[in-house]
Amino acid sequence: MEGRAAIAPTLPPSNPTSSYWQDPPHRLATHRTTSELPESVSTIIVGSGITGACIAYSLLNEPGTSSVLMLEARTACSGATGRNGGHTKAASYRAFLDNVRDQGEEEAAKIARFEYNGIRAIHAFAKKHDIECDSWEGDTVDIIYDQSQWFRAKKAISEMKRILGENDAAAQYKFYNASETAEKFLTDGALGSVSYEAGSISAYKFVMGILELALIRDLNLQTETPALKIRRSGGSWGQWTVETQRGSITTNRLILATNGYTAYLYPPVKGIIVPLRGTIAAQRPGSGLPKTGLKTTYSFIYSNGYEYMISRPAGSALAGDLIIGGCSTKAPEEGLYEWGTTDDTTMNPDIGKYVRDSAAGYFGSNWGDDDPDGRIRKQWTGIMGYSSQGFPLMGRAPGEDELWIAASFQGSGMVLCFLTAQALVAIMDGKEEEELDDWFPQAFRMSEDRLRYKFQGRLHEKAPMDPELKASCEPRS
Repeated sequence: MEGRAAIAPTLPPSNPTSSYWQDPPHRLATHRTTSELPESVSTIIVGSGITGACIAYSLLNEPGTSSVLMLEARTACSGATGRNGGHTKAASYRAFLDNVRDQGEEEAAKIARFEYNGIRAIHAFAKKHDIECDSWEGDTVDIIYDQSQWFRAKKAISEMKRILGENDAAAQYKFYNASETAEKFLTDGALGSVSYEAGSISAYKFVMGILELALIRDLNLQTETPALKIRRSGGSWGQWTVETQRGSITTNRLILATNGYTAYLYPPVKGIIVPLRGTIAAQRPGSGLPKTGLKTTYSFIYSNGYEYMISRPAGSALAGDLIIGGCSTKAPEEGLYEWGTTDDTTMNPDIGKYVRDSAAGYFGSNWGDDDPDGRIRKQWTGIMGYSSQGFPLMGRAPGEDELWIAASFQGSGMVLCFLTAQALVAIMDGKEEEELDDWFPQAFRMSEDRLRYKFQGRLHEKAPMDPELKASCEPRS
């Protein structure tokens, strides 16, 4: 892993695989607010995904905010946000025991509540602003096939209820045994399952809606204009220059909302924020599945990995389609060579095949026959960003003035980005730290110390068998 983490990211390639969500492209996909770049602006945001869009919108709603310019290397929202699995799902219990061990009970509870509130905030914002993005709120289910994962889920949820409180919204989970799981969720062979609140959304439509709102507030959006290099300008302290093929722009405040690509522009985070290529497929459901679509979203959890899946909700285009992704450990060496790459123009053939076949395999005889038009509607890849501690990095770059970063969202951008963007704007505007500490996890803050941790890969994925953990979850005689 050390060698993969040390690979320097590239710019996003210009010809990525075609994402289901971006077909057809939004009318703003190639938008340029002005034909020429300005020579200077107050703020530059690099990246037009959910993080960059939410930062821009929040900034432009602050009194006294002047010129804000957004640079996007490709078309608008063409990175991870526009290439994801459509899930708004936290699965906070899966990291909770590790967070208690490493961060303490109070911080672990804050992280779990932050994730839950992030989901609620996205859907509430879409509703409030009438953004047509197939927003759906309901339940999700984790189908668990591995004994260690099953024991760990039970222990983690028990601890969540103890620490957060039995009635805390972020600690509401329901277990089903093997037979209940097979009957209710149409999947055979599982040890059991756990259900909890989640949702689904077209992140592409959601973010394009936010960009529309920001443009009304005078955002200058410049697509197909990659930031090639950042450097301190020769002017007064605190000014940065961003170089592009269309010219250079000077700014008093520079924000990198570049997730897995961040080290391309800011090399000190190379090996700290590491790209991971994810693979996703949009599938027509089998004939045996409900014609109106599945009533819940899913994850399928096994010993060394998982898949996640949504069913497109009623009323959306192609309602009932299944969007399934994950499977990164199904390539040789558990997907080692998916780390460190920023190439979303292609996909690993082993992972690609597994993604195409996995949903039908999980539903077994309940799948029925493939659709006459074929199982696969579209398959694509996207680049995520992971950190050495398994948390986002948000805040001022250590030792730099007015260089800000919000990146490394661990494949959970639809849970983490929305409120992280608000927190970053609050910090930049000088809001009281105590107020922010009430709800924003300290573990997510950028610091010099966090740049010292060695990258180990994706955390919280495996659940080694622990005899004490097993004993704590078995019924007493």
